[in-house]
Amino acid sequence: MPDFRVHYLPPVADPKEITLTPDESHHLIAVNRATSGSTVVAFDGRGNEWICELEDADKRAARLKVRFTQKAKPIPFRITLGQALPLGGAMESIVRKATEIGVSVIVPLESERTQVHLDADRSDRKIGKWQTSALEAAKQCGNPWLPEISPVVPASAFMESAKGFDLKLIASLQPGAKALKSVLAQYRATHGRQPLNVLWLIGPEGDFTPAEMSLSRTTGFEPITLGPLVLRCETAAVYALSVLSYELSG
Repeated sequence: MPDFRVHYLPPVADPKEITLTPDESHHLIAVNRATSGSTVVAFDGRGNEWICELEDADKRAARLKVRFTQKAKPIPFRITLGQALPLGGAMESIVRKATEIGVSVIVPLESERTQVHLDADRSDRKIGKWQTSALEAAKQCGNPWLPEISPVVPASAFMESAKGFDLKLIASLQPGAKALKSVLAQYRATHGRQPLNVLWLIGPEGDFTPAEMSLSRTTGFEPITLGPLVLRCETAAVYALSVLSYELSG
């Protein structure tokens, strides 16, 4: 894979030449040190990629000549992460790792134990930062598909409204939580195939409350154990998404 990747939303379906935005130009030329003649992959986050040659290494308006276009093969399953907002900058880290793993949708949740509460302005700014984190991760790992990052919603409302998933999972520390392998095996035995559209909820520091766990069960979520140790929420998210992605890829 070429070293240089840039984000680009084309105004036409089949561009022959690409002029990058000032931000993308600066990052490509000043930060990544691309020079004229370098191979650059421009991608739109929707699976479209343009393999290009850097013609003009302008730090404010870099110009690329398109060699050819390719469409990335979509991931054969869809994972949605419902993540209760953690403290500090942990959500940015979670977004980065989720993008690297190939998550399709990230839904930030305000749960009863969430210690971060965002008004409309702060929420918009945070979503912008998370989108930037996802874009940076996609460039780094070569993922041509950017995850959709939804507005912040209350966890209970999201549980009640979540529809259209093959499986709905929630990480749980409570007794009786099942192993992921057993839940997937049961689904395959019942449906004769892997689940293609899976939702996984991860709680905040201190986990979801008993009331929220009870609501999750009544709205069709399967409680899943992540092992005997109590994991930090960002560790739990990466662990849960990794093992689920691995199992669905088999």
